[in-house]
Amino acid sequence: MKYSFVLYSYTMAYASLEACLIDLEKHGQLVRIKEEVDPYLEMASIHLRVYEAKGPALLFENVKGSRFRAASNIFGTLERSRFIFRDTMEEMQQLINLKNDPMKALKSPLKHLQVGMAALKALPLKNPRTRPVMYEEIKISDLPLIQHWPKDGGAFVTLPQVYSEDIDQPGIMKANLGMYRIQLTGNDYITNQEIGLHYQLHRGIGVHQTKANAKGLPLKVSCFVGGPPSHTLSAVMPLPEGMSEMTFAGVLGGRRFRYAYEDGYCISTDADFVITGEVYPGENKPEGPFGDHLGYYSLTHDFPMMRVHKVYARKNAIWPFTVVGRPPQEDTSFGELIHEITGNAIPNEIPGVKEVHAVDAAGVHPLLLAVGSERYTPYNPARQPAELLTISNHILGTGQLSLAKFLFIAADDTNQLKAANIPAFMTYLLERIDLKRDVHFHTNTTIDTLDYSGTGLNSGSKVVFAACGEKKRTLATEVPSVLFELEGFENPRMAMPGVVCISFRAFTSYRNAKEEMNLLNLLLHEHMDLLKGIVLMVVCDNSSFAAETLSDYLWIAYTRANPSHDIYGIGAFTEYKHWGCEGPLVIDSRIKPHHAPPLEKNPEVEKRVDRIFEKGGSLYKAI
Repeated sequence: MKYSFVLYSYTMAYASLEACLIDLEKHGQLVRIKEEVDPYLEMASIHLRVYEAKGPALLFENVKGSRFRAASNIFGTLERSRFIFRDTMEEMQQLINLKNDPMKALKSPLKHLQVGMAALKALPLKNPRTRPVMYEEIKISDLPLIQHWPKDGGAFVTLPQVYSEDIDQPGIMKANLGMYRIQLTGNDYITNQEIGLHYQLHRGIGVHQTKANAKGLPLKVSCFVGGPPSHTLSAVMPLPEGMSEMTFAGVLGGRRFRYAYEDGYCISTDADFVITGEVYPGENKPEGPFGDHLGYYSLTHDFPMMRVHKVYARKNAIWPFTVVGRPPQEDTSFGELIHEITGNAIPNEIPGVKEVHAVDAAGVHPLLLAVGSERYTPYNPARQPAELLTISNHILGTGQLSLAKFLFIAADDTNQLKAANIPAFMTYLLERIDLKRDVHFHTNTTIDTLDYSGTGLNSGSKVVFAACGEKKRTLATEVPSVLFELEGFENPRMAMPGVVCISFRAFTSYRNAKEEMNLLNLLLHEHMDLLKGIVLMVVCDNSSFAAETLSDYLWIAYTRANPSHDIYGIGAFTEYKHWGCEGPLVIDSRIKPHHAPPLEKNPEVEKRVDRIFEKGGSLYKAI
C-alpha cells in the first residue's frame, strides 16, 4: 500500500489519541484489526511484522479479555511521525534553538513572532471544564494485559507517561514526566493492588523518590497512558535543562496540557487512562524479565513497587502500546524524530562537539559516535587527540550520554564527516587511530541498566577511541591469509574495511578467555606485518552471522562486550597505567554465562497470527 500525505494550512491539534487515529485512517495510515486477538504474544507478533514491513498504525478492536481497544505502530515510521506533528514541528525546533541561543529572538523579533505565539500553548491548563479521563473508575485487570515476549514476567505498559513531583517544590512546572516501563501483572504483585515501577540511571523520578525517602514519605505517582500523541513523545524527550515536559507537549501538540488534581494526585485529563498510586520507602519487589530494546531480556531485579490508588479511563478509551526488541523497532522512529526536533541541542550544550550519533543498531547506549574539534594548538596542527579527550569526558558526564559504553570520537577540520554515516565515520576513525596511544578506559563505573555485559546491574566499564590528524593506514578489505591458519579460530570474515570477525569456541570463564586471547596474541604477534590493514578483530560465536550485515556486526560486537574485561590486543602492553597494543585490537564479543538471553519469537504464536495476514484477514492488503 502506498501512503500519501496531505498538508493543511490550519493547525492540527489533536485533543485525544482517537482524534489522531481517525486522522491517520483518513489518510491511509491506519488499519483496524477486527478479529479477536490474544494480548498474550499475538498482539506483539502482529505489531512486529507490520513494523518490519513499514506498515500502517494498527487499531485492535477486539482484544481478548478486555473491553478496551488497543493501538500500536502509531510512530512506526519517521514519515508518519512527521505527519502527526506536521503543523508544529518547525515551531518546536525554533523554540529549542531559541532556548539554546536567545539572542536570535532579539536579532530577528518579527521572524520569531509566530514562535512566540506558539509558545503560549506551553503553559499547562489547570482544572479544564471537562475531564474526559475521569469518565469511569476501572481496575488493572480491566486493561489490555499485553505480554510481548515468551519469557516476560507478565503484562507491561510500554508507552507510559510516568508523572512525579518534587516534594520540596511541588507543582507541575517542577514535575517530571518520563517513560519508565510499568509491570502490571506477574511475579509477586498482588493483582489490582500493586504494580512494578522500573526506572534506570539519570532519571528525574529517582531524584523525587530520593527526596521523599529522606523525609520518610511515600512518593505520589501518576501513570498516564494515551492522550494526544505529543504527550507520549514528551515523556521520552531529552529536553534542555529547565524545560518542562508538559510545556513541550503543549507546544508540539498545538494544545495546552490539561490537568487537574484528584485525591492529591495529578491527572492528565486528556489521557485515555490514568493509574495513580504511591511508592513507599524501601518497598521493592522483583520486576521483569522484560524483552528490551537491546534485543535481549532485561532480567528480574528488585525495583520500586507502587501501591495502586485508583485507575481511571475515558469513554471508549484506547490503550496504546509498542513492542521493543532487537533494533530497529518503533522506538527507532522515536529516536529519529527526537533528533530532528532537538537539532543542535547537544552541540550547543557541549563545547567542541559538532555531532553525536547514538547507534540504534547497537541498542543506542552501548555505542556512541561523535565528531569533535581540535582547537587547542592552532599554531601547531594536531598530531594527537587533545581537545577530543576533554570533549569525551564531557560527553560521558552529560545526562543519558553518560551511559555510552563504547565512544568513538574523531576530529574533522573539513566539516565533511557525519557521525550518522556509520561506515564513512568508522572508516575515517580506523584509518587514523593510533592503538598504542588513543584507547582510553574508564573502569568500575556505571553503564546502562539494561546492558548485561558488565560486572553487575548498572556496573561495568567504558572505553574511548579517539582519532584525528592525517590518515595513517589503508584499511584491508580482504581477510589476511594468516587468519585462515589459526588453530582453533575459524571462519574469519570481513565485517567492514579494517574489521574482521572470527569464530571461536564458546566462552566458559574469564580465566580461560585470558588464556585463549593470549594464544591468539602468540599466534599473530610475529605476523603483524601481514595485519597492517586490520584495526579491529571481533571474536564471536558465529562470524558468518556477525559479518553478514553492518547491523549484525554492530549488535554483536558492542552489546556483548565489557571493555575492561573483553578488550585485548595483539602486542598489548601497559605502561604507567596506560594500555595500548601494537597490532589489531581484539574484542571478545562471545556470549558470556552472565549475559541475558536474546529475544526469540514463539513459533506456535507466529503460525496463529498468520490468519490476520492471509486472504480475508484484516492485514491481507495492508503490508
